[in-house]
Parts: sequence; C-alpha cells; structure tokens
Amino acid sequence: MESSEHAPYSPPPGSSTPADAAMPRSVTLASAIDLDGFRDACRQLWAEQAEPGRVSWHAADDAEADLFEAAASPSPPTLAKAPPVQVPAAFLPLCEHVVLHRDTNRFGLLYRLLWRLQTEPALRHDALDADWVAAQQMAQAVRRDMHKMTAFVRFRELDEGDGRPPLHVAWFEPEHHVVEATAPFFARRFANMRWAILTPERSIRWDGAALAFGPGARRDEAPPADAGEALWLTYYRSIFNPARLKLAMMKREMPRKYWANLPEAALIDPLAAGAAERSLTMVQRDPSDPARRIPVRPQPTPGREPTPGGDAPRSLPALREALERCRECPIGDQATQAVPGEGLKHAKLMFVGEQPGDQEDLQGKPFVGPAGMLLNRALVELGIERRDAYVTNAVKHFKFELRGKRRIHKTPAQQEAAACLHWLESEIALIDPAALIALGATAARQLMGGVVAVTRERGKWLRRADGRRVLITLHPSALLRMDPEDKEAAWKAWLADLKKAAAVLSGGGL
Repeated sequence: MESSEHAPYSPPPGSSTPADAAMPRSVTLASAIDLDGFRDACRQLWAEQAEPGRVSWHAADDAEADLFEAAASPSPPTLAKAPPVQVPAAFLPLCEHVVLHRDTNRFGLLYRLLWRLQTEPALRHDALDADWVAAQQMAQAVRRDMHKMTAFVRFRELDEGDGRPPLHVAWFEPEHHVVEATAPFFARRFANMRWAILTPERSIRWDGAALAFGPGARRDEAPPADAGEALWLTYYRSIFNPARLKLAMMKREMPRKYWANLPEAALIDPLAAGAAERSLTMVQRDPSDPARRIPVRPQPTPGREPTPGGDAPRSLPALREALERCRECPIGDQATQAVPGEGLKHAKLMFVGEQPGDQEDLQGKPFVGPAGMLLNRALVELGIERRDAYVTNAVKHFKFELRGKRRIHKTPAQQEAAACLHWLESEIALIDPAALIALGATAARQLMGGVVAVTRERGKWLRRADGRRVLITLHPSALLRMDPEDKEAAWKAWLADLKKAAAVLSGGGL
C-alpha cells in the first residue's frame, strides 16, 4: 500500500466496513515467539482494517510430553487477500528481536507501529516517537540478554553410561525468550561436543548434528560441580589481579543475578575483599630479575653524531650492514628491513625522499612502489638514466600503522628523522654528489637543517652549510594524492622543477 505524507488516508479496496473494523479481535499465536504467525495475523488484520486498540494478542501453551521431543509446526492460518504493507527495511529485524521480549504487550506495540507506519508516513523519520523508542529499548534488552547467555553459560560434564561421549549440561535463566535464537551460536561454538542447555522455559540439546528443543526444566536437573570446575576455579584464582579490579564495572557487565550460575562467582567477594591488601603486597615486593636484559646503548660523545658500532661507515656496504643493526628510534623494530640508498657511486645527482613505503620495505630497495614508478617516468622524460643517479631516503625504515591487514604510511616524527640524519650525511659524504634534490618537506628539512616551505621554495636551488646546492620540489606521492583534474598540470610543473636538476648532468651550471 502506497502512502503519501500529504495524501488523506483511505481504507484499502475490499476492506471491511467501519463497523466490522471496530469489533474487538483476539489473536492467539502458536507460541511466545511465533514471528511468522504474527506477520500473517498482521496482514489479515490490516486487510480487515482492524484498529490496534481493538486487537488483543495471546500465545498458546506449547508444552511437549518429552524434554527433547520435536514439536509439530502449527498450520498457517487461511488469510484473505491482503493489500501490500509498506514498512522501512529496519522494521522486520526490529520485530525479530522485539517478539523475543517478555513484555506481554510486545505484539500489540508492534502491530500499532505497523498500523501507524501505513497511516502516518512521517513516523518512519521520527526517531523520538514513544512507540519507536519503546520497541528499540525492547530490542536492545533482547540483544543484551542473548549476549549474556553466550557469555555466562557454564557446562558441567555428565556421563550417561551408554558408551557415548559425555553430555555437557548447563543451567541458565534468561530474562527473555532468547533460547532458540541463541542456540545456533552454541551449535557453531561447540559443534564437536554433545551438550544441553536447560532453562526454566525452554531447553536445547545438540547431538553433534542437529538441534532439538524441548520444554523447560528444573534447576536440580542440572548436574552438580565436577573435577573440571575445581580446576577452573584454581585457574581463575591464580589469574586474579587485584590491581586491575573494577568492581562496579564488573557488576555492570556481569550483574549479580547471573552469579548463581557461575562457579567463579563464589570467589569474587573474598578476592575483592582482599584486593587492597594484595595490591599493597605487590607494591612492596622487590622487583623481579628479568631473564633477559637489553644492553644499554652507549651515550654519544658530545659534538659527535651517534653511529652504532663506532665510527661512521667508510663504504656503502658497511653503511648497509650498520643500517640493519640500527635501533636508534622505534621504527626499526617494526619494519621488515632497512632500506639504504641505491645507485651510482659518486653520482652527480642524489635524490632524497622521505622514507621507504610498503613495497620498499618488503624489497629492501628505495622508490620501487607507486611513487618510484612516477619518479622513473619523470627521469625517462628528462633523459636521465636512474642508474646514473643515487636515490635514497631521509629515514631508512618504514613507519606505518595497521588498518586491517594494510600497512598505511605514517609520517616520521621529527625525533625519528633526527635519529636517522647521520646515516643520510654518511651517504652524502660517500657519494659526494654535485647536487641534491629534496623530494618533499621531510627531505628538505633534513638536508637544510631546518623547516623549508616547500610550496614557496619549490624549483629553487638552496645552499647547505657545507656549500652543496639543494633543489626543492614535491615528493612524487604528493602528485598521486591529487584530484584527477589537477594531476596533469601538477605533473608538468614537477617536470619543470626536475629539469633544473637534469641540467647538472649535461654540464650546465647550478
């Protein structure tokens, strides 16, 4: 049925007369959680234009003779042809949870919402409506009860004496009708174990292949404590940390009403009572002697750059070997390997980027990822052979943060870049280039010894304290991050910057 917020309401064609619609109706569902029967009844009532206030809802007794005897499904009612009912997509999932609530008025609330959604189209956008709020609160209470059941069920082993594997039985007292809805979780979790969960209203049994549901049970039908429970209590007592005890939060997540069914609950009060004394004992105890000590790194001599292993490396192979041992900042502990520079020794041009990326970290070579491919393309257009240049980074390890399974680049902190500066200076001393090209802000800061405004200084030659000239430009990854419509202009401007470095190879001046 289509409704418009501005169109007046009219009954569907073929519906009952107003006098018939005003007659009281009584609906009896097959069980307390009969969602399919409820949906069928709603279609019938809507077709007959039975107003919510005239309908009373009931659930028939669903008792079985045997605890785990399968119950026959009720036959669906014969329905009159009903017009379509328009509801938001979230309404049916809401119903699936609300019908599990113990409130006796839950079916009346849902039918009232259904009726109002047809006659008051604006209702679907009114999140503060009292009926919406009440239904959402019921659904939330049911979801919470389902979660508590998955968290607080404790099985005890029962030997049935028939030569089969033991049956594991648990007792639980849910607040709402959540037993059947939660049963698939336990079937997946304990698929290879025979188990049963007894509750006052409904019980479940899993034989390793199929679930069976039966009537409720008494608490004394559950088995008493076993040897496995005593072992569990010993373990729980041993892992209890008084310094981390937050009793109020624990009671909020594990209310006292569940404690009667939890073996470890008997330990909570005595362990909590002695928590303060045990914490004081832990503080006063002498520190333990670790089995392994990390050697203390020697402090650098004032006025001299720190280099692991002593003096600055005197060759590129020695530099690469020293880099692998470097742990002067935390980045080296997380990276796959160090990534030294690569290229011609005594090259005239040295390109300096920020740090290795994901692919560089895996391959151990600089500029082999997407940014490296863009740099290679630029060098080809400028007529520069990459093997005739030297390509490196200001920071020699890959700094990243995990997002799922992906390693996302993270800019090195200034202290981390400063700890890596002496490696870059060693490379410059060993290569002795005629010119340096700073690709990005980190490289410019490291090469010039201070902050450089890359956007303002790009395309310019700056002079270092040692007399070497440095060309400032963007890092190729900056071009990769630009909007598609801006990339062509940015590429041409970047090539114009790098053309000034290419002049060095052709014998041009700086």
